[in-house]
Amino acid sequence: MAIIKSSAVTDKGLQRGNNEDSYISLPEQGLWVIADGMGGHDAGEVASAIVVETIQKERLDERSLADAIQRSHQSVLEAVENGTGAKGMGSTVVALETSETEYQVSWVGDSRAYLWTPDKSGGTLEQLTTDHSYVQMLLATGAISEEDVATHPDKNIITQCIGSTDVDAVKVDSVHGKWQSGQWVLLCSDGLTDEVSDENIAQTLCESRTTDQAATALMKLALDHGGRDNITLLLVEAPRQQHSAIAFLQDWLPSLSGKPTVDHSIYGITLLCFILLCYWLWMV
Repeated sequence: MAIIKSSAVTDKGLQRGNNEDSYISLPEQGLWVIADGMGGHDAGEVASAIVVETIQKERLDERSLADAIQRSHQSVLEAVENGTGAKGMGSTVVALETSETEYQVSWVGDSRAYLWTPDKSGGTLEQLTTDHSYVQMLLATGAISEEDVATHPDKNIITQCIGSTDVDAVKVDSVHGKWQSGQWVLLCSDGLTDEVSDENIAQTLCESRTTDQAATALMKLALDHGGRDNITLLLVEAPRQQHSAIAFLQDWLPSLSGKPTVDHSIYGITLLCFILLCYWLWMV
């Protein structure tokens, strides 16, 4: 049985009165979801809660992840008709499901998923999702450059969301991949990515030994950079087949250089010197 470690943190931020984000972290089911609600108090948090609850239920009923997200759209629309929440409420969503060897990410809106792959130079960060947003559409058509995206005045306008009354069905995008040893997937609401650049996210993941350390550090960065929105993030490790002594030591020993291969060499040399010292003392 594969062992999957994950970490989750959420915060209302420094300028919002309530937290409209919702999430579920279910390693035993291989399912993680973040929903970023919209519509204000008594609306956004209702919509996002409906989204994560519906996806969990639909996956237990063995619907595909994309179909479960589609069903959450209908659930939000039905809730408004029944007087739950408020008219105009909606949510973005990003979800990860995994088997022992493969993963799928599905999303609607501008909540994101990233893949972190460690390597000899530290690691690489790849954005798996493509925002359903106005500025992403401008970027795709060549109307603006990559450098214009972060400062564009309309960067927070999304082109579709769960609960939109303009469409009967939303377009759910999905990507699939095969796990490599040591990889992490980061799911996050835009409260993180609006405050912290991809470069700073990558640096933080490179310097973190565990997902718990990384989640705490990323949340601190987002708050230190303004915390203007609700912030939620989930970090999920590639499945491990079993708890090995090496895996335990990797989680327990502190990071010295920020690079696992360098740390392994340092600790290996230190252990060898200790063994030689013990042998010398024993011989004396």
